[in-house]
Amino acid sequence: MKRIRHYVSRLVSLDVSNMLAVARAINSRSRTPVLIILLDMVWCSLVYQTGYLDYEEFEFNTLSRAERRTWITSGNANSIVVKYNQRDFRERFNDKPTFNAIFSEWLGREWLDLRVASEEDFVRFVSVHDPIMVKVVDSMSGAGIEKHSGSQLADAHALYRQLMENRQFLVEAFIEQHAGMSALCPTSVNSIRMITFFDGTDVHVLEAVLRMGNGAEVDNYNRGGMYTVLDEKTGIAAYGAFDKNANTFINHPQTGMPIVGFQVPLFDQVLNTLDTVARIIPQIPYVGWDVAISTTGPAIIEGNYNTGVFQMKPSLTGIKTGLLPKFREVIDF
Repeated sequence: MKRIRHYVSRLVSLDVSNMLAVARAINSRSRTPVLIILLDMVWCSLVYQTGYLDYEEFEFNTLSRAERRTWITSGNANSIVVKYNQRDFRERFNDKPTFNAIFSEWLGREWLDLRVASEEDFVRFVSVHDPIMVKVVDSMSGAGIEKHSGSQLADAHALYRQLMENRQFLVEAFIEQHAGMSALCPTSVNSIRMITFFDGTDVHVLEAVLRMGNGAEVDNYNRGGMYTVLDEKTGIAAYGAFDKNANTFINHPQTGMPIVGFQVPLFDQVLNTLDTVARIIPQIPYVGWDVAISTTGPAIIEGNYNTGVFQMKPSLTGIKTGLLPKFREVIDF
């Protein structure tokens, strides 16, 4: 019944026009008729719980049935969340200021919740912090995240009213990132998504993903960024990166920095930090942590109780199997 409810909820929110656009994009690369692609998308949704964006991102049109069964899809990821992440504790991750209060020791930056801070508190905050990042407290996929700096902060009272109107209640000091991360892309804070599972005794790092911007002020995949998968023990990228338009990059297009072989600085410290923070709310054992590497060490950006899984395109790696077997070694779902 849970699977049926999840499928129905996806069906109700289905963006048919975008699904058709994705099918046409696949058609332009594969020459498979659009109707055949659409029918296969529906089939994969029923059999493998694959969303149409999963279908394109993981190149399901190139995979055999046996290969498709090895990939974690959005439906698989949701089943982990439903089984393990207790509903009564999810708001501690979903509401960003609540999360910041719980994990303040590991944030590496000052912040304000405008739902409780006064306008004068905000004016004082921007007088000592330039630039700032503002966020909608319950947004996803980078929606509502903006950077304000310089002249934008001159009239702090007007900016305060604008943020309140836009529900951008979370205000944070900008993270000054490690020079090694800036060398990759200087316009955004380039983060790593670390997926962990706490089994009650040990914290398992299941995946490490390097996300980077491409000229924008954020590194989010849905806002022009790209990603590649790291070795979760060493923090080294073995492959190039790709964006949501299926463009692939061996070197960063903005800086020319090689992506293959890139070493995330201070990665040992990241692993030590995760081993601590992943134990704090055991009722939410499955978490995707967004971590920046600041000039003073790892800085937790946020935790995602409903994290999806990042898997590399077969055309980029030559590998047509996904992460499902690896996850099932640790998680029973």
